[in-house]
Amino acid sequence: MKIELFDYDLPKKFIAQRPLERRAESRLLVLDRRDGSIKHDRFYNLLSYLKKGDVLVINESRVRRCRLKGKKEKTGANIECFVLNKLRDNQDNQYTVLLKPSKRLEPSDKVLIGNHHFIVKSKFDYGKAIVEFDLPAEEIFDSYGEVPLPPYIKNTGIKEDSYQTVYAVKKGSSASPTAGLHFSKELMEELKRKGVVFARLSLSIGIDTFRPISEKRIEEHKMHSECYSIDECEAEKIRRAKESGNKVIAVGTTVVRVLETLVLKYNKIIGDRGSTDIYIYPGFKFRAVEWITTNFHLPRSTLLVMISAFAGRQRILKAYEEAKENGYRFYSFGDCMLIK
Repeated sequence: MKIELFDYDLPKKFIAQRPLERRAESRLLVLDRRDGSIKHDRFYNLLSYLKKGDVLVINESRVRRCRLKGKKEKTGANIECFVLNKLRDNQDNQYTVLLKPSKRLEPSDKVLIGNHHFIVKSKFDYGKAIVEFDLPAEEIFDSYGEVPLPPYIKNTGIKEDSYQTVYAVKKGSSASPTAGLHFSKELMEELKRKGVVFARLSLSIGIDTFRPISEKRIEEHKMHSECYSIDECEAEKIRRAKESGNKVIAVGTTVVRVLETLVLKYNKIIGDRGSTDIYIYPGFKFRAVEWITTNFHLPRSTLLVMISAFAGRQRILKAYEEAKENGYRFYSFGDCMLIK
């Protein structure tokens, strides 16, 4: 399929630049994928769509303070470094990173970050590089790191906690699982009192999640890999819901990636840890999730392609147009969809 089929126009005024003061008051567009009908609601009314025994699966990954600002030693030029992950089985503090602007740096260049530094070892496309720090990057995060807000958020006064879900626990992501930002602790307690079950897993989200598909055909895109984990006791909650005929609702596309990966690997949801490069596009057969809550995604992104596979491309794009007509807020700090 041509990538142009997953494009749409979004004036900048629709991109939410700050979170709502009350998370659960975000708007909720409810899309019925069976007939394409649309309803407009508020996220705090999510409990009216669920019944006792339904399972909301959440990604409890916490965003690391992995954005580092430094200066090129030779020229003093400002450099930003987004740390993605440490190279596997590497004892030399080498990491895959995104550099901005990468054109100012060449292999062997040194970048100073406070009392520490890294040296560029090699460079790749899209600003990616391998660098070597003078000590584990996680130790530098504590003193100099910032939470890496997405590039389309220009507001510099965002508090760190605003980009974390209220249930975030496990550090490891370079971006927030934003579908979960709509939950307040109070709403979660209300859902639990109704008998709705929460199952937890973790997927470490990389900044590649924001990268648009550059290939002309979506099938030619190479998906990035992300690490996940789910305990057996959490997997059992999901299996029990399926066996009893209750719904499994994925809170965000990151949860969809993990659950559908597990079913592809084991034909069921089990406790597991590993990495996934699953790429979900139209034609994919969903076997793990019945409903999805998700934010409004960037044009030409793998996330838009995924939800188009779930609900149908034309229905998703029609829903996006109706969201714009009704003044919905888009992207990370924006409003939410429930696709059922």
